[in-house]
Amino acid sequence: MIGAGIVGANLADELAARGWTDVTVLDQGPLPLTGGSTSHAPGLVFQINTSRTMTKLAAYTVAKLTDLDAFTPVGGLEVATTPERLAELHRKHGWGRSWGIDAALLDPAEAAHRFPLLDAEKVLGALHIPSDGLASAVRAVDALIARAGARGVRFIGGTRVTGVDVRDGRVRGVRVVSSAAAPDAAEDTLGADVVVSCAGFWGQQVGDLVGLPVPLLPMAHQYATTTSLPELAQVPRPDRMNTVLPILRHQDRDLYYRQLGDRLGIGSYAHRPLPVNVADIPRTDPAAVAPDAMPSRLGFTAEDFEPSWKESIQLLPALGAAEIADGFNGVFSFTPDGGSLVGESPHARGFWMAEAVWVTHAAGVARSVAELLVDEHTEVDLHELDLARFERIQLEDDYVRETAAQNFVEVYDIIHPLQPRLSPRDLRLSPFHPRQVQLGAVFLEAGGWERPHWYEANASLVDALPAAWAPRPRDPWAARFHSPIVAAEAHATRTSLAMYDMTPLKRVEVSGPGACALLQHLTTGKIDKSVGAVTYCLALDVAGGIRSDLTVARIDEELFQVGLNGGIDLDLLARAADDARTAGGPPVTVTDITDTTCCIGFWGPNARAALAPLTDADLTNAGLRYFRGATIGVAGAAVRALRLSYVGELGWELYARTEDGLSLWDALWEAGRPYGVVAAGRAAFNALRLEKGYRAWGTDMTTEHGPEAAGLGFALSPTTPVDYVGRAAAAQRTDPVRLTCLTVDDGVSVPLGKEPVLVDGRPGGYVTSAAFGYTIGRPVVYAWLPNGLDVGDPVTIEYFGRPVAATVAAEPLVDPAGERLRA
Repeated sequence: MIGAGIVGANLADELAARGWTDVTVLDQGPLPLTGGSTSHAPGLVFQINTSRTMTKLAAYTVAKLTDLDAFTPVGGLEVATTPERLAELHRKHGWGRSWGIDAALLDPAEAAHRFPLLDAEKVLGALHIPSDGLASAVRAVDALIARAGARGVRFIGGTRVTGVDVRDGRVRGVRVVSSAAAPDAAEDTLGADVVVSCAGFWGQQVGDLVGLPVPLLPMAHQYATTTSLPELAQVPRPDRMNTVLPILRHQDRDLYYRQLGDRLGIGSYAHRPLPVNVADIPRTDPAAVAPDAMPSRLGFTAEDFEPSWKESIQLLPALGAAEIADGFNGVFSFTPDGGSLVGESPHARGFWMAEAVWVTHAAGVARSVAELLVDEHTEVDLHELDLARFERIQLEDDYVRETAAQNFVEVYDIIHPLQPRLSPRDLRLSPFHPRQVQLGAVFLEAGGWERPHWYEANASLVDALPAAWAPRPRDPWAARFHSPIVAAEAHATRTSLAMYDMTPLKRVEVSGPGACALLQHLTTGKIDKSVGAVTYCLALDVAGGIRSDLTVARIDEELFQVGLNGGIDLDLLARAADDARTAGGPPVTVTDITDTTCCIGFWGPNARAALAPLTDADLTNAGLRYFRGATIGVAGAAVRALRLSYVGELGWELYARTEDGLSLWDALWEAGRPYGVVAAGRAAFNALRLEKGYRAWGTDMTTEHGPEAAGLGFALSPTTPVDYVGRAAAAQRTDPVRLTCLTVDDGVSVPLGKEPVLVDGRPGGYVTSAAFGYTIGRPVVYAWLPNGLDVGDPVTIEYFGRPVAATVAAEPLVDPAGERLRA
């Protein structure tokens, strides 16, 4: 391991506990005060997060550090000074109920009782989390070094890693030199089968040693300590504890506070972004590292802190008689999406990263990495942290700098689930973009792609909708990034014809003599079918959890097109191909064709009638039946036509070369005019797919869920002779929950995901996906709920603290026999 901070020390301990004791942990600083982010971290641990994964990782950190006597559970208090923040605290309280973290909403007087320095008149309410508290990171590292060391792990401080040896695509060891040595000092070599970078904000430099781009930006964050406050001196402190008041967050002003005896520590994200070039940080002699002198502790910029000081006095009037006694700008890591970076290098096998991990999640991340190394699967799903989640363009230095800095600015902001970034934009455009702009597309963004969510050109269709399809009013939160036009686009899809831009969905070609065997080994479906067959299947992990769902189309005997969920799937296939090649198996190649091809979803009852005049191909059920594909000519372009429909209507996914995309769009548009064709966006797409009960991986199911519990048991082929990954484990799983379809009783309330669902008045699960079901005239919700619920059973969704009645429904809600798809 490279780095003996809170992550590296925890990982060493987790590995040793699993029997991996031939482990060496290196750090360029002294032990246990290494001089990295761990050494200056104020230690605030707030567990509740919009991410279930991050909340679970934080909860494990709390439990483990408590066991190490390195955690003080003083509780967490988050205050609201605006109505918007108060509503957000209600939403956050719901996340706590969804993820199993106890919390309570307090009125201003109750908040001031728990934190007496608060001006109750400035506060509208607060959220109290009793199990939050303060981590003593350096104390934890000291205890972990002792415990792991007793099991045989070596910890070596004052040692700098200067290189990573890679031979035949695998790491073989690291080259090191004393941190105090001259730049040209001789190197030593340490052999290793696995190298894990836990280097914190030095992570990019370590990644450079193996040519691995690390989307991480070191940023300076302000922290100050006040002079003595008489009001704090009067707070009783049993056993002379340094801290008894809860840790406090004033997120409306990007501030947090912690008690330090009779003083306060204040952290601020309110200042301008302060990126740090690690190369400019002077190399520090390990002997010179001290609590107030370390590489990660930069000089305090008082002018940046002045507005935060004034805001602090407004909230905590007692500070008006105090001053800033000390301050520094501490360096730590930010990423483009705020998530940590966990994963193995695709080119230097055995080289792993566990970076951009804050103290709050350190033990949880370390446990998960240990599980990956030892058991090849994790208890908590990690796809939100997976290094492979980023697209290539998101690894570019300019992109990382801008988005990570913006993430710093927005760290405490109220972010809507659909809220797109404002910049950078227009990075990845489908060839249909000019036509989409002409039609008034409203674009959101994902993975760098501009994705239409609805089209203003369809606004005139709303007034003509039948009464049963008329859009319902929404509350202000659910109405954001939404339009009534979506109802018209859904109606056109169900009743006539719509065109959807499916270009951003990742797709690859898997080719070569070993292609079929590789796909059969990785997936649950029967892949060895005739040319033209399309198979919906799952990729499982070794525990039978769902790694992804895939669509595999056999284009030729040794050529398959595979629809993926993103870069993590591409990484899985590429690694498997590399392993097969190393093992001397038949050659197989995995090629990402997303950027060189495009796709139109051409769907609706009139899809066949509109498409037929453009091609000589037989589009009848006899010629091209459901879940079959063929390469056909459409208006002069070669098109892979796959008879699939994620919206539940007759039609095709039409794939073409990017250079043929615009002419294909124009030809289809003209052919569809007699049928009133519309361009439709992702909002209608999502609503229609939920009516059909189609799952979205990463939202509705992850590695924490088995196929049967997710309602996907049909994707496990009983006739496949190959013992595919996870087959036996999936057959033995007995998940206590299942993905359950609900409809909302009031006909108008639309949750947006992650809200708690109460069963018999108690938290029983949480919402995964939801949308208004225009075909059925009421909202549709999917949620993970306990086994045993029957169709017709009542449940309650907690939406911003408001109870919303819902009912368990039979699925799918629309066309259960699939007759429309097979028309």
